[in-house]
Amino acid sequence: MFDAADIPNETILAPNGQAAHFIARLKGNGHERPVLLAAHTDVVPVQRERWSVEPFAAVEKDGFIYGRGALDNKGSVAVYAQAILKLARDPSPRSRDVIFLAEADEEQGQYNTNWLADHYWDKIDAEFSLNEGGRTVLGSDGKVHELHVTYADKLTLNLKLRAHGPSGHSSRPIPITNSANGQLISALVKLQSYETAIQLSPEIRSYLDKTAALSSEPLASTIRRLLAANDEAAQLAAARDLIAKDPGGWGVEGLLRNTLVVTMLNAGQKPNVIPGDAEAVLNARLLPGVTVDNFIAEVRKVIGNPGIEIEIVSARPKSEIAGFYAMYSQMAPSNLHTALFSALQDSAGKTWPGVTVLPTLLVASTDATPWRRRGVPVYGIGAVPSDPVSASRIHGDDERVGIDALRQGETFFYGVLKTVTAPSPAKTP
Repeated sequence: MFDAADIPNETILAPNGQAAHFIARLKGNGHERPVLLAAHTDVVPVQRERWSVEPFAAVEKDGFIYGRGALDNKGSVAVYAQAILKLARDPSPRSRDVIFLAEADEEQGQYNTNWLADHYWDKIDAEFSLNEGGRTVLGSDGKVHELHVTYADKLTLNLKLRAHGPSGHSSRPIPITNSANGQLISALVKLQSYETAIQLSPEIRSYLDKTAALSSEPLASTIRRLLAANDEAAQLAAARDLIAKDPGGWGVEGLLRNTLVVTMLNAGQKPNVIPGDAEAVLNARLLPGVTVDNFIAEVRKVIGNPGIEIEIVSARPKSEIAGFYAMYSQMAPSNLHTALFSALQDSAGKTWPGVTVLPTLLVASTDATPWRRRGVPVYGIGAVPSDPVSASRIHGDDERVGIDALRQGETFFYGVLKTVTAPSPAKTP
């Protein structure tokens, strides 16, 4: 379709011969630097038997398109592409190029945007960018009232805990404090019951304040109680109350603190053998500015057992791990005072009158790091409006995207591109 529209494009194949990045560039007059729209095309696996339709057939049913990746993130790919093609048909002059990037290996794999940026930065360099991460919330009335735009991602950190102890026959028990399983279980119990400190940045305070204004009782009062708390005990009590409510599964706990959960366990070979080694993998999500070294030191203190080994689990070469995490902890949130963010607000108001734009932190992570680390502002957007039920199916069963929602997304992003590429009178010769 880009060929038919005479939009230059290319496919960059990774060294493994499988991962492929597609790049198209709609030309402008070059008076301003490009805007980039990026969305990944790879998806997570499925359990076919749990789906009501074939997960890779894009089945249309009841006003939705069902299929793996419908929301994460092929809906964004479709919406961005259609908005750019519509802009290409508009004869108005454009002050900047529009770059469309359909990415590979976001969900898994080594040839992701970090690899692409390291080898082909000139093709994806831009003044600012859009990526995934935000939410466009479709209310029960079928209208969009909230547009959540992310300005930073939390840092993903995987830690492996390893315990060692004597092995032996299960008929001759080993004291639990000495066994590998006993030590690991004790460490995990301590960590799972440990509450990391509540940390409210000015940006999160602003987000919560706006959210309170949009919320009904008792949620609104709970948020305001948290914001008004003037000591640690009161703050923690209010935070617990808010986390327990967690309306719509919006991940509020991740906005308030560093999080840590156990995701994998591995120990033993036979029921009648006491294992000498036991392992667990934990997934942490760290707030901006938190260093990995300090967090690991906190974990060690909570465990209180120097015999428990802690290892960072990463696909990166060991020689690069420390440098990467040091860079990430110093990476500044994206600047909200740009022409692109202004265009987002303008188009949102025109597409969904009365909508509230809420800048926020993403409690997960995306593949936007290569741009942010180079100083390019990236805004995480929910390119397609979604209701809570549909949003909950991301990475789950019967993932779906609304057909009308796709059309709304196209209208919204066409408006964004139309505004951000409009020639500035001050820069027009």
